[in-house]
Amino acid sequence: MSDRLEAILADAVPRLCPAAVALIAVDGSVVAAAAAGELVRYAGAEGALAADRPPVGRDSIFDLASISKLFTTVVLLSLAEEGRLDLDEPVSGRIAAADRSITPRRLLTHTAGLPAGRRIGDELPGPLTPATAERLAGARMAAMLSTPVAHPAGGPYLYSDVGMVMAGRLAELAGGAPLDVLVRDRITSVLGLPDTGYRPEPALLERIAATEFKPERARPGCVRGEVHDETAYALGGVAGHAGVFATAADLLAFGEALRLGGGGVLRPESVAEMTRDQGVAGAPFRHGLGVRIGDPGIAGPLADAYGHSGFTGTSLVVDPARRLTVVLLTNAVHPVRGRDGVRELRGAVAELAARLAGHLPAPETRPA
Repeated sequence: MSDRLEAILADAVPRLCPAAVALIAVDGSVVAAAAAGELVRYAGAEGALAADRPPVGRDSIFDLASISKLFTTVVLLSLAEEGRLDLDEPVSGRIAAADRSITPRRLLTHTAGLPAGRRIGDELPGPLTPATAERLAGARMAAMLSTPVAHPAGGPYLYSDVGMVMAGRLAELAGGAPLDVLVRDRITSVLGLPDTGYRPEPALLERIAATEFKPERARPGCVRGEVHDETAYALGGVAGHAGVFATAADLLAFGEALRLGGGGVLRPESVAEMTRDQGVAGAPFRHGLGVRIGDPGIAGPLADAYGHSGFTGTSLVVDPARRLTVVLLTNAVHPVRGRDGVRELRGAVAELAARLAGHLPAPETRPA
């Protein structure tokens, strides 16, 4: 059925996104795979075509954006398994500037009362040069951690990148290592994900999809090989809410590990808690720990699937009941953000996945 998936991507590229890769696995076996488009299509924001437009491949690397939150969540849960933190203890025991009402569980369910975002790079401007990086990134992180609670603790739901930045820092303090090292040691090395991590090496640049045109960056132009998210970039490229890059195959393996109960990175009971409806009020979907459950914006007809999306145009959907894992990677923010139709593309891929798993009838074929 890869031809059906190829047709879905061909309809979207380059209309919705310059590049896309999708994988659908049933019972751990890839039953449909497709790649379409160009890793770099545009030279700037006005839509002029780039001189060099390398084709996308199944081994291409994409900025996962907020799917990074799932990696932060898994790290925190693995630390909780070891007794290094408690999901319901105040984080102020380790982060003195944090409000005492904030707990890891509230951070992971977006019910800590923290605001949605904070452009800390604008508040504390300056380039992260080798001479200034440690001091400036440290000052920015300290400011993020002292962000005051602006809404009731415990709910209602308010999606917060600020909260996930705090979750990443909490993981570092409890785990005794930088977040990128924790993700490597506790997830990517365990699962054998060679192309997943923060701040990809320069040698990987030719495989990485470009994102948005950002003339204010140290390397002006369309971002490629560095995190798209402004806050993560201001913090040095490693943050709890964004910054992870990966291939579709690596992300599929990560999703499969969760589908099968942890895959060596978490215990089954931790995955069960991660994917349990936490009873979050005010969310447009059910919410687990770090994951959305039955979010129609990414799961389409897979009403009980869990996962996450990313602002760059990415999504991971896991449906244990249907034995499905679905990955869609795009760079829909290249060369500018705001394209319509990515939600529909996610839904079309999820609908095909449901058909391949035998849970939806095949579409009617009408005579010509």
